[in-house]
Amino acid sequence: MTPSVFRSLRGAALFAGALLLGLSAISAEAASQEPDPIFKKSTVWKFMTPDDKLAVYGIDDPVVNGVACHFTTPEKGGVKGMIGIAEEVSDISLACRQIGPITIKEKFEQGDVVFRQSRSLFFKKMQIVRGCDTKRNVLVYLVYSDKLIEGSPKNSTSTVPIMPWGTSGEVPRCADYVK
Repeated sequence: MTPSVFRSLRGAALFAGALLLGLSAISAEAASQEPDPIFKKSTVWKFMTPDDKLAVYGIDDPVVNGVACHFTTPEKGGVKGMIGIAEEVSDISLACRQIGPITIKEKFEQGDVVFRQSRSLFFKKMQIVRGCDTKRNVLVYLVYSDKLIEGSPKNSTSTVPIMPWGTSGEVPRCADYVK
């Protein structure tokens, strides 16, 4: 084997290893918080295979107690959807709300990942990220789907103004928790 062929094979092996490591990291992070399935609604009937559906899921913000997000995402049916190799489309909607007194557990960066999920066998993922509008004391959540190669402009934003809850008049300032 010539040195140039060996370098090419070694480079390909390193790239494949890094890719697998990256995919396993995405899978591990997605598995750390499984979304709660709320309901699914069939949108396209398929004969003898699963239908295409819109699925609604709920998650809790792992850093901000008192905030829950719900997202709706299309799920492909058919043979590819049945065996788990369909590439899901990027149309995802998002709604986040205060569901109790808000307490922020730790400091966070603007754009920190709240939830991540793979949307295809390779390269495509959906992410929910969080930020803080420090001027208005509002938590801002963004969901988007991206591909490693070409990206995606599909996104949705939801905001949660931090308000008093119950009899407690104390309201945390999200600006105090942004790094």
